[in-house]
Amino acid sequence: MTDSTIFFCGIGGSGMLPLASIVRATGAKVAGSDRSLDAGRVANKFAYLRSLGIGLFPQDGSGLQPGMTLITSAAVEETVPDVVRARELGIDHLTRPQFLAKLLNDAQRSVAVGGTSGKSTVTGMIGWILHATHRQPTVMNGAVMRNFVTPSAPFASALVGDPELFVSEVDESDGSIALYKPEIAILTNVSLDHKEMTELRSLFASFLLRARKAVLNLDDPEARALSDVIPTDKRVGYGFDSPGADFMGKSLELTPGGSTFTVIAGEESQDVHLNVPGRHNASNALAAIAATRALGVSLEDATGALARFEGLKRRLETIGSAVGVSVIDDFAHNPDKIDATLATLRAQPGRLLIMFQPHGYGPLTKMGEELAQSFAGGLAQDDHLYLPDPVYQGGSVDRTRGSDWLAEQVRERGGKAEHIPERAAIGEALLAEARDGDRIVIMGARDDSLSEFAAELVERLAARN
Repeated sequence: MTDSTIFFCGIGGSGMLPLASIVRATGAKVAGSDRSLDAGRVANKFAYLRSLGIGLFPQDGSGLQPGMTLITSAAVEETVPDVVRARELGIDHLTRPQFLAKLLNDAQRSVAVGGTSGKSTVTGMIGWILHATHRQPTVMNGAVMRNFVTPSAPFASALVGDPELFVSEVDESDGSIALYKPEIAILTNVSLDHKEMTELRSLFASFLLRARKAVLNLDDPEARALSDVIPTDKRVGYGFDSPGADFMGKSLELTPGGSTFTVIAGEESQDVHLNVPGRHNASNALAAIAATRALGVSLEDATGALARFEGLKRRLETIGSAVGVSVIDDFAHNPDKIDATLATLRAQPGRLLIMFQPHGYGPLTKMGEELAQSFAGGLAQDDHLYLPDPVYQGGSVDRTRGSDWLAEQVRERGGKAEHIPERAAIGEALLAEARDGDRIVIMGARDDSLSEFAAELVERLAARN
């Protein structure tokens, strides 16, 4: 790592905080800025960064000095003062994916986890299996891994270990997945999200072909189609419904809090007990088992570790319960993730009162009809969906489609949906409507305050007593 200071512009972001943590742990000097810091939001996150010895500055260019290297997240525009100042100083400027790709590609052994959905969970599962089997991985995740949370590390979205064993989720939304050359590439699934399907197929195929070993979900039609372009000697398939899978799941039984199944790999088989719910997580576990097997972990050790996997923050996370009402916090924000979340929740009794905050106006333009169909098809007759206005960070994005439009689309398809612009007003509506046995679900991405909103609802429900 360089002796100069690495300056992260947007350091509080889900992809930036763990990367800054990893770099700081190497002994490098790290500093950063963030618009949320300037606005006084999520103070606990920035207190954690300061506790690591990371200097924080306003996002006005004042933190940049000659000789630094600037790292920017995808949310940072060219007009942001930090970027302008970096150009004036003539200092090195890399995007977050460029910097991350260098760390991953330089490692002797590496795993890159790609796909539309499940990336963070599979990354967390692999990291936990490797850690539990004493292999000391470095893990870069976009979500907080509950197994690694401690009082001194509440934002454990990174695990610092051997830089030569590097595990990371990688993103296709900005095309940066093309930068990574891992030993093992994983593809969980391919569905509509940030890009059109034709471009996604091309990006993921190239990603898999650059790896020495490609691990694919054969239950997903798109991933299965891509498996045909992978040479047989480097292809590893997994699935529950695919007879040709190298890692086959059998006898899946879903429970309220998890699942059990048997994994069969050649002549070997092991029973798996998961404490994270849903069929999608059972599939994620197969991916993690297949990847760690390629790294030399036995089937027995991998399945034993998974029995102690605690999941991720904001992935169907029950924040608390009061007066018979549970409050659940969930990251689902695209059709595939929403389908998985609703299928898992609907498998258990209880009415759903959902607040879904769209993560921008752009996604409503690109996949609004699919979002509407996911909610209309996944909600029961008594369930109720509330939609606040989308996340909006400023700029010139097309705002023709808003949450009012999405609510109307859900209603036209038979769902019960209501647009209430202000989130605070939705909080009042949820509290007024909730009764014993209901589940309040807070859904959305790119907004750390959603978790705080969910926790506040639990406190207010408890105050009813």
